[in-house]
Parts: sequence; structure tokens; C-alpha cells
Amino acid sequence: MPKSDLRIDILGISLSIAAEEDVIYLKNLLNNYRLAIENTQKSTGLRDPLKTAILTGFLLCDEIERIRKREVRDKEVEQLTLDMIARIDEALEQEG
Repeated sequence: MPKSDLRIDILGISLSIAAEEDVIYLKNLLNNYRLAIENTQKSTGLRDPLKTAILTGFLLCDEIERIRKREVRDKEVEQLTLDMIARIDEALEQEG
């Protein structure tokens, strides 16, 4: 996949990146980050760009970690469910 260029203008900083991702995907990521920054500023009242960026990054990492834990828990529940189904099937086979 060819590299896509994206211009980022956020919190008073401008930079360009090149990534091996679709430009639409990169723009969606940037929009999501902008929304996260807006939410951080609304909920905290922060206006300092560096503090806002740091806190937003921290909150996004928290969200990622919560999703990972939920996925692990979901996999554990799925495995327990499959084990119970296997036991029920085995019990039914023994009866029949």
C-alpha cells in the first residue's frame, strides 16, 4: 500500500505525517482525536495545549485498557460457556 500523507493541525501545532494507511482511515483517527480533545477540555476546563494533549492521551490509554480487559473477560465467559455446553452434551450422551 502506498504511503498516505496527512496534515495535522491541532492544539496550535501543525505537522505532517506519512503512513502506510488509507488517508480516509487517518482522517477518521484525527477526527476521533479531535473529539477526544474537545471532551477532555469540556470535562476538565483545561486550555493549555500540552496538558490537554497529555491528559487526552492518558484517557485514551485508559479506554484501550478497559476494552482489552473486557475482551479478555468476554473470551473467558465464552470458553466457560463452551465448556458447559460440552459437559451437557456429554451428560446427555451418557443418559441416552
